[in-house]
Amino acid sequence: MAINKTMRAALRALSYPANTLEIGKTYRVERAIGGLKAPLSPIYQLWDQKIERDGHEVRVRIYTPKKQTDQRLLLFFHGGGWVLESVDTYNSVCKNLAKKTGCRVASVEYGLAPEHVFPEGLEDCYAAARAVYQNPEQFGVQSSEITLIGDSAGGNLAAAVSLMARDRGEFHVAQQILIYPATYNDHTETTPFDSVRENGDNFLLTAKRVREYMELYAGGNEENRKNPYFAPLLAEDLTNQPRTLIVTAEFDPLRDEGEAYGYALRRAGNEVALYRMPDALHGYFSLSMRFSQVRHTYDMIDHFLNGEAASCRKN
Repeated sequence: MAINKTMRAALRALSYPANTLEIGKTYRVERAIGGLKAPLSPIYQLWDQKIERDGHEVRVRIYTPKKQTDQRLLLFFHGGGWVLESVDTYNSVCKNLAKKTGCRVASVEYGLAPEHVFPEGLEDCYAAARAVYQNPEQFGVQSSEITLIGDSAGGNLAAAVSLMARDRGEFHVAQQILIYPATYNDHTETTPFDSVRENGDNFLLTAKRVREYMELYAGGNEENRKNPYFAPLLAEDLTNQPRTLIVTAEFDPLRDEGEAYGYALRRAGNEVALYRMPDALHGYFSLSMRFSQVRHTYDMIDHFLNGEAASCRKN
């Protein structure tokens, strides 16, 4: 299937040039540029809360829509390859999420690599989740009314937090939404996933860039890459996982591993709704609402939160 003209225009605007330098040499500059683009005037009521973890604070930004029609809470982990982006650069995404669902959104500012290698950023996310799930009355919800959600690296972190919550037994995650999540650890030519080879060049996210992100996140430690909290698809036991919605993008190197994680969760006896967004690129969820793929994703999230089975599609 050919990519349509609208998405192709977005691709040209957002993609990394073919000669892009390694992220390890440019991440500070890319962070600074991202910070300059971050919206400074939020439309919705919000406030920042700080959670203590091992002597440092984890910032959580709460977005409350002007018309809060749903008392549930979405605990959000942003994307950016564990290296880029922030609560600030994801302001628009979280504001849209709050507006379209009518729910409050809590966005977590976790430590980024390479300054904070695996599992530091993940432990920040887990600490934030534990604080929210163990004190739901502070948000006017029950723990069963909290949903983990993340895109890309944030989807990886949401899946890992769910696994950790089961393994540590400190709280229970009822449901999670994973948007084009990273779930595996091999994005070389030896990968078992065709999407890496088919979509690993000339698109917004390249296989080369994924490998660079993962190298920084792993801190150069090969043992970290084998950890199921690093790559959830490696987990030998996927039982007792949350009710899950996974949305992948057709032209995304991470497409097949996200879908493989959905099938693995299903085989382990979990309830999973899986949808491949046609004609979509990795990162599309951050685009404006004028894109039909973005609107469709919000519709699926809304249906999922309301207990309706999202459409499943495997192109």
